[in-house]
Amino acid sequence: MPRKKIRKLSFSRYLDVLKYSGRNFINEKFPFYASLKVTSRCHFHCKFCDMKYFQTPDLPTEDLKKIIRNLGQSSLFLLSLEGGEPLLRDDIEEILKETYKQPFYLLFTTSQKNLLEYPWKKYQKYIDFLHISIDEGHDNMHLFDSLEEINKFDMIVCVQTVVAKEDQPYVEDKVKRCYNSGSKILLMPAVHLDNTEDHFPDFDKLEKEIKRLKKVYPETIITPNSYFKEVKKKKGGCSPSSIIIDADGSLFYPCRTLQKKRIKLQDEDLMTFLNSSQAINDRKTMANCTRQCGWYQYFATSRFSGVGDFLDATGPFFKEFFVGKKIK
Repeated sequence: MPRKKIRKLSFSRYLDVLKYSGRNFINEKFPFYASLKVTSRCHFHCKFCDMKYFQTPDLPTEDLKKIIRNLGQSSLFLLSLEGGEPLLRDDIEEILKETYKQPFYLLFTTSQKNLLEYPWKKYQKYIDFLHISIDEGHDNMHLFDSLEEINKFDMIVCVQTVVAKEDQPYVEDKVKRCYNSGSKILLMPAVHLDNTEDHFPDFDKLEKEIKRLKKVYPETIITPNSYFKEVKKKKGGCSPSSIIIDADGSLFYPCRTLQKKRIKLQDEDLMTFLNSSQAINDRKTMANCTRQCGWYQYFATSRFSGVGDFLDATGPFFKEFFVGKKIK
């Protein structure tokens, strides 16, 4: 029976990440995770999403490659290609190939209803983690029925579910279906963004339920406990260890919620910008922010500087990294 394993990056790359992590203890500025919006096009108009206010033309393929190479020369450890809907780009395979050349892991986020109609046997060669957004907002709940088939591909499969307050009672059923199919699940609240309706769930109840479900369905839920702790205390703002790049190549900085755009990464070097006076001032703005928006993004709300936080965030993937998980 074959095993699905997380590929290993070069030893020098892991050392680089440790180096940047150590430097962040002194002066936190280096990102480890980036969300790259390769398109703002999408088939959905989710009640909790504001992407319709950020419609920009798709960048040419070569500009996207420049951004990806720029990120490859940074402190980045994990890149998420997303949108909108990245599968709407005709050149997505070429983008995947360029991303695979870089010294970081690739997470691919999609919500397409006809997911199985795409050539995953080709795409899987370049993708480490396949994140599938499945929830009532995306109107694609039928994809839960396809998880066992999707798990046959050589990618670590994770369901990404936005929990709205009216859908909060159905969390356990989604976790159970992921557990039975061998998938992971990331549960995050429906953040109340500007110009959207308020569907934010009961945060305390969500935290309590997720902690309970982690015991019932082990190695399944990847939402770290530290996320809730950091959002609730909100002292010192969020962490610059996570960044978002819009579909036009613009870097949201200090964060996506504040909607400030800075440099375009097809034109300017990310690491140079991080040392600029503008970036320093932006990080001060972030540090002083007390807005409890609940935005979930890897490394954004918690610095994962403690051993406990690190194990909490990465523990569900230990088996796939060290020995692999058996594929049915």
